[in-house]
Parts: sequence; C-alpha cells; structure tokens
Amino acid sequence: MISGLDHININTKRLEETRRFFVDILGFDVGPRPDFGVPGYWLRRGGTDIVHLLEIGDGREGVLGALDHFAFRVSDHQAMKAHLERHDIPYMLFEMPDGSRKSLTIKDPNGVTIELNWRAP
Repeated sequence: MISGLDHININTKRLEETRRFFVDILGFDVGPRPDFGVPGYWLRRGGTDIVHLLEIGDGREGVLGALDHFAFRVSDHQAMKAHLERHDIPYMLFEMPDGSRKSLTIKDPNGVTIELNWRAP
C-alpha cells in the first residue's frame, strides 16, 4: 500500500523563481530530468526526486486548483525558523498544545502552501 510521499508536481509560469525557492530556501538539489519537450526541473533530497516543476503556458493556470498544501518533515524546528527569517520568508507557526508537533507554514512563489513539520522524538 502507500508507503510515503513519492513526489509532487507544481505547474508554474515562474519556473526559475520557483527553482531558486526550493533550492535556496528548502535545500533541494536539481537532479536529472528526461527531456519532455517543455522546461522543468526534478528536485531531490538524498538522491530521491520529490518535487517536479513544470513550466506552463497561458490557459493552464487552473491546474493547481486542487493542490491545497503538502508537508515536509524537518529535523530542527528552531534552525528552520531562523533560516526562513534570514531569507525574509513569512511564515505562520502552529504548535500542538502537548508540544508533540510544530509546523511552520509558508508559501512558494506560486502561492502553494507548504508545511514544515517537526515532531518530537
């Protein structure tokens, strides 16, 4: 059955800005990508493709409509918060009352919501 996140795809008219966001802010690497005849990137962590970016033209703006958010796990909540602040990335903080989880919610350049979740060991 389902064992985890395979990848997400973001269709964007802001390809280079979106690539820089995921590489510079979230620490992804650009990996190899087949030539599909349209510009895009496959972004990876630890050798695994996680985020696919695809440049779109006019008339495809509604494709993102069903994507509400996605989440990544982070190992150090405070370090991630400081990193976002250094880069002037606005965030919303959510903390579970029992301290078992903290989430930093941000937006990518396309307005896609991303949760950066830390869970207590």
